[in-house]
Amino acid sequence: MAASLIERFDISRAEIDAILNETLHGADDGELFLEYRESESLIFDNGRLKAGNFSTDQGFGLRAVAGEAVGFAHAGDFSQGALRRAADAVSAVKTGHSGRMAEAPQGTNQKLYGDENPIPSPGFEAKVKLLQEIDAYLRAKGPDVRQVSVTLGASWQNVEILRADGALVKDVRPLVRINVSVVCGEGDRQETGSFGAGGRSGFGEFLKPETWRSIADTALQQARVNLTAVPAPAGTFDIVLSAGWPGVMLHEAVGHGLEGDFNRKKTSAFSGLMGQQVAARGVTVVDDGTIAEKRGSLTIDDEGTATNRNVLIEDGRLVGYMQDRQNARLMGVSPTGNGRRQSYAHAPMPRMTNTIMLGGAYEPAEILASVKDGIYAVSFGGGQVDITSGKFVFACTEAYRIRNGRVEEPLKGAMLIGNGPDSMHRVSMVGNDMELDTGIGMCGKAGQGVPVGVGQPHLRMDAVTVGGTEA
Repeated sequence: MAASLIERFDISRAEIDAILNETLHGADDGELFLEYRESESLIFDNGRLKAGNFSTDQGFGLRAVAGEAVGFAHAGDFSQGALRRAADAVSAVKTGHSGRMAEAPQGTNQKLYGDENPIPSPGFEAKVKLLQEIDAYLRAKGPDVRQVSVTLGASWQNVEILRADGALVKDVRPLVRINVSVVCGEGDRQETGSFGAGGRSGFGEFLKPETWRSIADTALQQARVNLTAVPAPAGTFDIVLSAGWPGVMLHEAVGHGLEGDFNRKKTSAFSGLMGQQVAARGVTVVDDGTIAEKRGSLTIDDEGTATNRNVLIEDGRLVGYMQDRQNARLMGVSPTGNGRRQSYAHAPMPRMTNTIMLGGAYEPAEILASVKDGIYAVSFGGGQVDITSGKFVFACTEAYRIRNGRVEEPLKGAMLIGNGPDSMHRVSMVGNDMELDTGIGMCGKAGQGVPVGVGQPHLRMDAVTVGGTEA
């Protein structure tokens, strides 16, 4: 475990406790969040090391919660002066408010990942050698490979959360990611494929040739498939979504709508529907932050609450929302371990961890065979979602036409268009092959980005609108 961040202040722990107690007296909740982070990224592009970055950042965020109001201030300076200035700013939120400080979160003995910093090992030269090997491996695959880009990234985050009652919790969080992008060409046409993996661990697994070659081969295969793809048709089709990463559509179109703040403010398409049927029977969705070493997993959230396996939709019925401490209190429920923040410079809010649709009874081949004329969506790129209406648009980066139960020609330019709550009622078959994505997800909300995981089995959705480019 790293040295205590509290000790980086130029004043004693007793003085820090006194300032915090005075600042939060009369508030409903609040904490002092301290963070130290190291980050590294290497980018190998066009046969050479294009960029190498290493940075450190540290600071604190001080928050006071009074009813629906939040006072928040942050600084990159562990000093008495910075803390007192933050305390003065935050205290203003308590004006005219008299609250009782909420109890601290219960502790946990679980630890979902190691403390070891992934950045020093392997060293810089070994990482560059790996990037060169991946580049050479792909370029040797054929003359159609025109460009290869490989990135390695890692971070090591040390956090401490101190409350007015003196309760202190700590967490040290590693995170790594590798991503490969390939451009293949034939004549004047060029197409891209990409694939990546990562998680809350060291680089060890990704240094194995069988691991990085699999990642590289998947990216190459996607580029070559897209090189032969024909324009996607437009219209209404039955859709089959592949297992794993396509769960990003569930994350965006449904997951955000189940976060506590949107539902407390009644701005979500799922507001007021607790206990009602919001999806087809057989659809069960959970947000699980307790899966060891997965990208979205946390031992504790950024308020100090232990993460949980939270059931959100059970057999199609809405049974829960994801909550931070403030929204849980205002809604009269318990926090779920979903209070997350990008860094010490941001206040926490309800956020997803690993959002998953559980498996059902059907074999994937059985689901594909059931479709007479449809689309098989294997991978997604970008998408847009309106939380209030639930409307979404998602671009497929790998998709195929299905005819009479057979997967046929690849498609280019397919866009899935729909409404989150409505689309969940269109699920007619849920596969038995649930899997998590490989560890590449990043989620944005209100200007904050946090790492997340997604997952689902193969599933069939009936009569979905597809935007295409077919003439």
